[in-house]
Amino acid sequence: MLQHALLSVGCKAWRALSCPISELRLDLTLGCGQTFRWRETGDGHWTGVMGGRVWTLTQTDDTLWYYVYTNQNNHGTGSVSEMGSSAESVPDKRLKGVGSMKQEDEEGLKVTSVHDSTEQELLKDYFQLNIQLENLYKDWGACDDHFRHIASIFTGVRMLKQDPVECLFSFICSSNNHISRIQGMVERLCHTLGPRLLTIEDTHYHDFPTLQVLADNGVEACLRDLGFGYRARFLQQSARLILDKHSPDWLHQLRGAPYEEAREALRTLPGVGVKVADCVCLMSLDKLDAVPVDTHVWQIAKRDYGCSSGNGQKTLTDKVHREIGDFFRQLWGPYAGWAHSVLFCADLKKFQKLKERAAGVKAEWVKSEGDQKGKSNSKKQKDRLSERNDAKGKTAKKMKLEKPFSRNRTVKEEGE
Repeated sequence: MLQHALLSVGCKAWRALSCPISELRLDLTLGCGQTFRWRETGDGHWTGVMGGRVWTLTQTDDTLWYYVYTNQNNHGTGSVSEMGSSAESVPDKRLKGVGSMKQEDEEGLKVTSVHDSTEQELLKDYFQLNIQLENLYKDWGACDDHFRHIASIFTGVRMLKQDPVECLFSFICSSNNHISRIQGMVERLCHTLGPRLLTIEDTHYHDFPTLQVLADNGVEACLRDLGFGYRARFLQQSARLILDKHSPDWLHQLRGAPYEEAREALRTLPGVGVKVADCVCLMSLDKLDAVPVDTHVWQIAKRDYGCSSGNGQKTLTDKVHREIGDFFRQLWGPYAGWAHSVLFCADLKKFQKLKERAAGVKAEWVKSEGDQKGKSNSKKQKDRLSERNDAKGKTAKKMKLEKPFSRNRTVKEEGE
């Protein structure tokens, strides 16, 4: 049986990309809810689908390691009529010599890292490694004390540049949902409608279904059977609308449109509100200042920044969404969406222990600042007291040297 790659088992089969943890932290970036295709398959090893391939990623202090499984098998067409076939088991292919991760060719199946610059470019583009994150953290921290304290623990949270089709339809599933349930829905969607790529340790990896497959008339009923509820209709209708009124490349073309224009275009699709539209803009359409606002971000704005927008209201409105987005854009600048993702990540329950560490750092900082101010104030008081004492001493000395004749002196004394 094919096994998930582990760096400790065979380093020679992996490829390396120079990337310090301050620029990318995999557990935070892949686990903060911006993508739903990655799973931790080993200690610090993440396996998922990107660019039509199955990858395993891990990292050391200054290196991003990646392993690409080749000869991805496309079982089935992904059409509704063949949904059942995509879940059929594939022959058990045992990788011999897994201890050294040697290349094997067993009945036509090869699994090895691909020494091809194409994969490296895909990875760089997916993680947007051309953007220097450490410099951005410094800029945000310089103008925002709260961010600076959070960022001291939550380093390396990057925005991904995802495929727009996958990003859009994944976030349509996010309506009134939490991360783990969205992951399950996206996984069922891909397993049912997407072409199979590979099977590793009984886990079937599938590519994301195409617009043409999602637009099929039978998709809504199929997805309702899989527990998608009302979202099933939105998925099918949005795909159909894109193909009928636009083109298969329409979502990619929105990368070239201004932010406001792209967001409003997305909102014409069924099931796409302002928050989902902003997620798609930020995470797949290069709109770096898009700030998706949900109840988490709303609470962050009120609790940590004293933002009064929407006070007294129980639900988010478009007006409140716009005001909070503008508030953070003015605070953080053109990469506001990236900064927002750090605070959103820190607010998730799954990372609460890390957040407590950040709170501890903040408390120590505040105490240190208070101690420094106290010491400074104490020193100033001592300096002022010393100055007063010095002044008194100088005055007394001067008075002694310049003391006038006493009126009680005798005439004799005066005439001596």
